[in-house]
Amino acid sequence: MEGIVLGQFVPGNSMLHRLDPRVKVISSLLLLPVIVLLQRPAEYAGFGLSAVILYVIAGVTGSIFRVLKPGFYLVAFTLFINMVFTPGEMLVNLGIISVSREGLVQGLTIGARLIFLISVSSLVTLTTSPVRMTDGMQWLLRPFRRAGLPVNELAMMMNIALRFIPSFLEETDKIKKAQVSRGADFASRNPGKRIKYLMALLVPLFVSAFRKAEELSVAMESRGYVVGMKRTSLYRLQFHRRDYVTLMVLICLAAGFIAFRYFC
Repeated sequence: MEGIVLGQFVPGNSMLHRLDPRVKVISSLLLLPVIVLLQRPAEYAGFGLSAVILYVIAGVTGSIFRVLKPGFYLVAFTLFINMVFTPGEMLVNLGIISVSREGLVQGLTIGARLIFLISVSSLVTLTTSPVRMTDGMQWLLRPFRRAGLPVNELAMMMNIALRFIPSFLEETDKIKKAQVSRGADFASRNPGKRIKYLMALLVPLFVSAFRKAEELSVAMESRGYVVGMKRTSLYRLQFHRRDYVTLMVLICLAAGFIAFRYFC
C-alpha cells in the first residue's frame, strides 16, 4: 500500500494549484470525451505528453507512477481479457488460450484510456485542497437543488469518501505489517491459512473504519454541523483571468478535436 496517493492533496503554489476548483473539475469533464475519441498512436502520445507536462507544471511529478500504480492491475486485467476473448488474426496459440492481434490492439487502447482517466482525475485531487474541492462541488451542483437534491450534504459525502481512501489504505498497511510481525503469512499457498490471515486483517480494519467514522461524526457535531442547515464559506470562490483563459482554451481544444473526429 505504500506510495499510493489516490485522493491525497499535495500542497503547492503552481499555476494548477491556484486555479479555481470549479475550472479543474469542468476541465476534467471536458477531457473525458477527448480521451474516449483518441484513435491514432500520435494522438495517444500527444495526450500522454500533455499529461506529463501538466504534472511537471504542478510540481507533482514524483506522484505520477504512484498514482498510476493501482490502475496497472486493472489495465493488465483488461488487456488479458481483450487479447483472449476478442476474435481476429491469431498471434499466439497456447492451446486453450489464444491471443489475437485485434484483441491486443483493443486491450492496449482501452488500457491507455484508463491510464489517462486516472491521471487526469488524480491531478485534480493532487492540486486541490479538500475545503476548496467541497466548495467547488457545491457550486457546480447548485442547479440540482431545485430537484430536491441535497447538494451540500452530497458534496460533503463525496469529499469525505475521497479523503478517507488514503487513511483507509494507510490503516490497512499498518494492520498488515502488525499481523506479519506476529507470524501471519499472506503469501501462503494454503487456502485455509490465507482465509484465516485475511480475516485477521479485515476484522480489525473494519473495526478501525467504524471507529474513525464515529469520531468524525462526533467532531462534526461538536463543531455545529447540522444536516440541511444553510451554511456559508470562509473563503468565497472567485474566478480570475487565468481561470477564464484556461477554461476557454480547453473548451476550444476539446470542441475542435471532437469536430475533427466527427467531420474530418
